[in-house]
Amino acid sequence: MSERKDRIKHKTKWKQFFYTLLVVDIIVLVVLLGLIFWPVSETERAAPKEPDEQESSEFVVRTTKENLNELVNAYIHQLLRGTKHDYSVSLEGDDVHLIGELPVFSSTVPLSIHLDPQVQDNGDVILKQKSISIGLLELPNKKIMEYLKKYLPMPEWVTVDPKKEEIYVAVTKMDIRSNFEVAVEQFDLENNDIAIKIRIPYSTLGIEPDLDVRPEVN
Repeated sequence: MSERKDRIKHKTKWKQFFYTLLVVDIIVLVVLLGLIFWPVSETERAAPKEPDEQESSEFVVRTTKENLNELVNAYIHQLLRGTKHDYSVSLEGDDVHLIGELPVFSSTVPLSIHLDPQVQDNGDVILKQKSISIGLLELPNKKIMEYLKKYLPMPEWVTVDPKKEEIYVAVTKMDIRSNFEVAVEQFDLENNDIAIKIRIPYSTLGIEPDLDVRPEVN
């Protein structure tokens, strides 16, 4: 009887340990993504990085389009605070859907763009235009992209290219409060598989590895 109680107690402890570990993993993921994507104010902007290689460690964080969608729109909300502009992004199906309003002829018209995300070798993302509309106005796609570039506020690391009908998202050039370096490794919306590579310089954590120290060999 006592042996059975011990087994049940042991099993309960393992369940508690498992759920505790799961909660910790979720908290770490949320904190990392928050540090990565939250915009940096001018007073908090990190000093320019030195061109030489820094000692660092690299991690790959996997997330879903639902989680990333919430984070991206929180970023956009912060970016547009205090302005009269309004737009949002929806990661749906296998594409990126940008929805908003554009000022045209002293008024505003609804804007809708479907974009195909393509991960680049350097970790940036190009959003290729699939379809685009601006209310009931019949305008060339390039002209709509020109309006988009001119009137919608974008982060400095996002470039609208009307000629190529695409938006270049330079993820690797983001200003990140934590001074981490970020690159997109995989962006598969259809299979809900998104992987983000994070490089953390040791200096960011206050670690200064001494490369001259070597273990003594007898």
